[in-house]
Amino acid sequence: MATDALLRQGPDSTELVLRAGPTGPVWNALTSAGPALFTPLALGGPTLIVAFWMALAGARASTVFVVVGVIAGLEYLIGWPALAFSRARDILRVEFAPARVPASLRLVRAAGPDVWLPVRTLREVRLTHKVVEPYQGDYRPAVSTLALELVLRGARERLALPFGGDPQRLADALKALLGPAGVVVVLRTERSTRDRPQPNSRWTSGGSASAGSGGG
Repeated sequence: MATDALLRQGPDSTELVLRAGPTGPVWNALTSAGPALFTPLALGGPTLIVAFWMALAGARASTVFVVVGVIAGLEYLIGWPALAFSRARDILRVEFAPARVPASLRLVRAAGPDVWLPVRTLREVRLTHKVVEPYQGDYRPAVSTLALELVLRGARERLALPFGGDPQRLADALKALLGPAGVVVVLRTERSTRDRPQPNSRWTSGGSASAGSGGG
């Protein structure tokens, strides 16, 4: 993870970028329009039941298609604002100002930025680097994830960070930025080994029994 890809310094502030892109209620609604198309698919079961019962009742195919289309449209119109509302609180960036020695911070969410807070409101930054390593003989590479937790006064924000490099570099950069303000930055690495798939004991025992019967 290239540190400069996540920490972006401008003339007035330094941003910890979690997800690039514009913010605001309009943009949040527009970016939710596409994912909301999956709402009719997720609710496809009840729709198919309605179509099935209409077909059994003798409704014409054209009528069934129209009713299914209306139901899917209503599901989309309900799912779109619901998804936009659920994503409105997603944090896209964390801004620190001034740029080099921050005295204030604010969380920039999908629906727009929060109010500026004194940097002392942020008590601790915790980075958790989890590495799942392959077991012996596993051809798949290790998988790494990085999570960020902001310990604020009276609240905690847990975020997933885009990963692609050395988390120690990000931790060092955050320490250099927030250390003068008295904010503690902690990096913790957790390593585990991927579970080895278990053989299908039922299939194995059944196969052995068949082989034994054939031999007799």
